[in-house]
Amino acid sequence: MSSWFHDLVAHAPVLLDGAWGTQLQARGLEAGASPDALNLDRPEVVVSVGRDYVEAGSGIILTNTFGANRRILERHGLADRVDAINRAGVRAGREAADGRARVFGSVGPSGAMLMMGDVEPADLESVFAEQVSALADGGVDALVVETLADLEEARIAVAAAVATGLPVVACMAFDSGPDRDRTMMGVSVAEAAAAFADLGASAVGANCGQDVAGYIRLAESFRTATPLPLWLKPNAGQPSSLEGKTVYAQTPEAFAEGLARLADLGVAFLGGCCGTSPEFIRAARERLGI
Repeated sequence: MSSWFHDLVAHAPVLLDGAWGTQLQARGLEAGASPDALNLDRPEVVVSVGRDYVEAGSGIILTNTFGANRRILERHGLADRVDAINRAGVRAGREAADGRARVFGSVGPSGAMLMMGDVEPADLESVFAEQVSALADGGVDALVVETLADLEEARIAVAAAVATGLPVVACMAFDSGPDRDRTMMGVSVAEAAAAFADLGASAVGANCGQDVAGYIRLAESFRTATPLPLWLKPNAGQPSSLEGKTVYAQTPEAFAEGLARLADLGVAFLGGCCGTSPEFIRAARERLGI
């Protein structure tokens, strides 16, 4: 583990950022458009989201590169812009952080269906290696592989990230099974934690999938499965539909109380996913006193 990463863990809990998609939509991102393309087309918008999270108290913000891999960008006619989009995402993150927060490179799912033979593992290795190399060369502090459901895809992505030599956080989305402690593809917390530890991840955890109450159970499962630092980003309650829009009813204060419980369980990195905003991070900072 890198010395600076070890120091972060030693001063835990560390506040992360919250949702990005809804913040970009509020600033004009059209439905169906590529959020990652904004890194090139409207970098000032990306900077404003990251800056709002830093102002709210985030000690780590993610780059706006969740879908900036070749397979996802191909859907928008941008497969040849992987390097440029990821590097621009790092620049925007650095400008937003302004030396007050660390910038971690976000790496999301490829959209491939390995179990269905949609792509060969070797091709997927190339897809992830291309993105993480661009993020690493662009100057991120660390990499976060997040929201994955398939363990084989996750292994490929994490291995590519670890190969850069940067600290790597490995996360999956646990939202299935009777206890909602498995991914959509049936991967358990213990299976994920063991696989990521074997690959050399610096921290493991989960994002998205369920609310903070569910994350209490996930944290307990992770703590039993691994001694690695935990990274958790729950949603702001359960989503519902209101006038055709997806809304989350949980208040920032209630969310912050949930994060405080997670901090009591020894979770090192705490933030938010769907439905959260800078207001949620600000409430968490006040509740945690950091």
